[in-house]
Amino acid sequence: MSGHSKWNNIKRKKEAADGAKAKIFTRIGREITVAVKEGGADPSSNSKLRDLIAKAKANNVPNDNIDRVIKKASGDNDKNNYETMVYEGYGPGGVAVIVECLTDNKNRTAGDVRHFFDKFGGNMGTTGCVSFMFSRKGVIALEYDGTDEDKLMEDCFEAGANDFNIEDDVVEVSTEPNDVYKVSEALTSMGYKVLSAEDAMVPSTYTVLTDETHLKYMNLLLENLDENDDVQQVWHNWDAPEEPEED
Repeated sequence: MSGHSKWNNIKRKKEAADGAKAKIFTRIGREITVAVKEGGADPSSNSKLRDLIAKAKANNVPNDNIDRVIKKASGDNDKNNYETMVYEGYGPGGVAVIVECLTDNKNRTAGDVRHFFDKFGGNMGTTGCVSFMFSRKGVIALEYDGTDEDKLMEDCFEAGANDFNIEDDVVEVSTEPNDVYKVSEALTSMGYKVLSAEDAMVPSTYTVLTDETHLKYMNLLLENLDENDDVQQVWHNWDAPEEPEED
């Protein structure tokens, strides 16, 4: 996802499939597992875990699920050892792509990611080949309920946001990367409905695709990466057009 259409597309996808929810739960669960193993099961002394619990809640993960993952990860019987891997490359038409993974088998994951790039008209590059085109930011999407813009601005800045933008029925709020879940919780307590909150890689420039083959393969590349169990997040600078609204 990217650009002005990012949050509308995300919202439609979230509303479209319960399967996507299950995948979100699984991915956040993996992140929590890693955080517990690295810093312990107490969120008061493990800031990474505290942020991930807030992230899970922002994505409507039930408290029971969160507690279960923490308990399992802190036990001696949990043999899962995940490692963070980041792959960079170019998709069809020169679209910059960053793939963030958590894996217990680096060779398998690297092979899978490379295969998807090759199969769908791209190529996987070296570390740093595209990441210089992105900056890490906290990004929150709020449902726009018609609140007066001055009031909205006051609330966003009081919550700790850096900026905001209203696009159709969504308010896009930007924060420092480490503040995203704290700001999200503050806005929720003010009565705003949070659609999503994440620590995101935001591109500085965007690539527009017009070739039908490029468009087809870019969609296939993203779909296959998204379906891979090891892939946590995919960031890219494709300025994808909004999908038409259904009647």
